[in-house]
Amino acid sequence: MDDSKIIELYFARDEDAIKETAYAYGKKLDRLSLSIIRNSEDAEECVNDTYLKAWNTMPPQKPNFLFAFLAKICRHLCFGKLDYQKAKKRNFNVVTLSDELAVCIPNKFASAKIEQEMLGEFLTAFLNTLSEDSRLIFMRRYWFFDSISEISKRYNFSESKVKTSLFRARGKLKSYLEREGISI
Repeated sequence: MDDSKIIELYFARDEDAIKETAYAYGKKLDRLSLSIIRNSEDAEECVNDTYLKAWNTMPPQKPNFLFAFLAKICRHLCFGKLDYQKAKKRNFNVVTLSDELAVCIPNKFASAKIEQEMLGEFLTAFLNTLSEDSRLIFMRRYWFFDSISEISKRYNFSESKVKTSLFRARGKLKSYLEREGISI
């Protein structure tokens, strides 16, 4: 079933919407959640909570891209679960990835509370400047939290190529933001 029909089920308040969502995107959401949380029971709980949140937000929201909408909800729930579980001991992978991007994205976004949409627009515009390979690698690492080895296997690249691509992409992101008037 395509996304528009699934969304219609939500708007009709038909419980089959959740079944169809799970059928269409359940495995992707499971992988996303598990890559962030690294615990199958908690990951499953976040995915189930994603379905509930989707049910409660559609209507009134009508997403243009259903998986992106669901993935955003799922990531938010997963990070909330991590914050709750590990308030004093952060997950090493999340901290490492955050540190990698901290060099590129200034803290004034957090302190000035610039809307997430604005940062999203900058990142989208930046990603459109990258080659397809670089964009895929960047997204797999920083959106889906794939490891370097997972990315290299997925795209049949050497780990060295993945690391180099990420290093260069972070440098380009920093330069891009500076050109946009956002100093680091």
